[in-house]
Amino acid sequence: MALTRNFKETVAARVQSDPAFAQALLNEAIALLVDGEPATAKLILRDLVNATVGFESLAEEIHKPAKSLHRMLSASGNPTVNNISAIFAALQRALKVEVRTSVVAA
Repeated sequence: MALTRNFKETVAARVQSDPAFAQALLNEAIALLVDGEPATAKLILRDLVNATVGFESLAEEIHKPAKSLHRMLSASGNPTVNNISAIFAALQRALKVEVRTSVVAA
């Protein structure tokens, strides 16, 4: 049987070596959240946290227990707007990116 690389390890390696990919994942998580797909957005955020700051460091930075953060970013998690905002802000700092929003007229 051929050896394969774990998906999460592959994502983590790509996030660390490709800033544009990391930015694209963050943008996708934001778009999914706004478009009403929070479960998928949280799973992408979870991968980004694992690939960048890690849950322990994130917990210290936003003053929340790491176990709570794991639950928040599970598919069935229910983070508050304040918590999700703090997670996005921490990831922006870790990735050294700025998220810009634009409004598209319907």
